[in-house]
Amino acid sequence: MKKSVCIFTFLMLTAISYSQDNMKTFDPNYVHTVFFWFNNPDNEVDQAHFEASLKKFLKNSKFAKTNFIGKAPKATRDVVDDSFTYKLVVTFDSAEAQQGYQEEDAHLIFIEECKDLWKKVIVYDAQGI
Repeated sequence: MKKSVCIFTFLMLTAISYSQDNMKTFDPNYVHTVFFWFNNPDNEVDQAHFEASLKKFLKNSKFAKTNFIGKAPKATRDVVDDSFTYKLVVTFDSAEAQQGYQEEDAHLIFIEECKDLWKKVIVYDAQGI
């Protein structure tokens, strides 16, 4: 029993160490948050197209460090806005890196592929303090 616990502990520590080594760390220097409101928010074909194009873009970006793609959950409090279709959060080393991201081919291709899907986009950028 004692040997099993030791082996299990070793395996868990190895797995945790491996996942932390491969995990990208959130960069608080510059955070770019984008909200998308779709023309047809319940259209599953539009959603699949958007998600595939967005993931391809982020994979090919030379500037984006970390990212989060999410959908609005049903709000349970009055202060929560659940009207958007998708939210994207991307972090960068600097404002200059974020500007490079805006101008890179991967980003421009994503916009061209998906611009007809949304009726509204709002961006919030913030620099860390």
